[in-house]
Amino acid sequence: MFTRTIEPAFYDTDALGHINNTRLPAWFELARNDLFRLFTPDLDPKAWRLIMARMEVDYRAELFYGHDIELRTYLTRLGNSSFTVTQEARQHGKLTNVGHTVLVQYDHQAKCTVPIEGELREALAAHLQEAPAPA
Repeated sequence: MFTRTIEPAFYDTDALGHINNTRLPAWFELARNDLFRLFTPDLDPKAWRLIMARMEVDYRAELFYGHDIELRTYLTRLGNSSFTVTQEARQHGKLTNVGHTVLVQYDHQAKCTVPIEGELREALAAHLQEAPAPA
C-alpha cells in the first residue's frame, strides 16, 4: 500500500464549508504517482504505458479544511493487462471516501493492450489487498 498525506488548501473548500467533491479525483490521481512509477519511473509522458478505463468515487462522509487527509492506494484486482486501483481518503482516522480506478497497460504506438508480466506483475501483486466493505 502507498500512503500520502494531503494538507487541504482553503481553495479546496466550497460554499457548504467542506472540501469540494471535485478535489478527490485530483488528489487520488496525485496519490497514484507512486504506482505510476512502477510503469514509468521518471513519469515521462512520452514513455507512458497506461490508460484509464474507468473511475468512480464513493462519498461516504465530509472532509474539512484545516485537517490533514491521508490517502491510501492499493490494488484490489490484477488481471492480464488491466488492474483496479482502490484508494481511500481518511481524516482523523475515519474512512470518508473510496475510489476505484481501472487502469490498462497500453502501447500508445500500436494502440493495443499489453500483458502485465514478470517483475512488474510481482511489484503490483505486492500491493494487492481487499477493498473496504461498501457503505
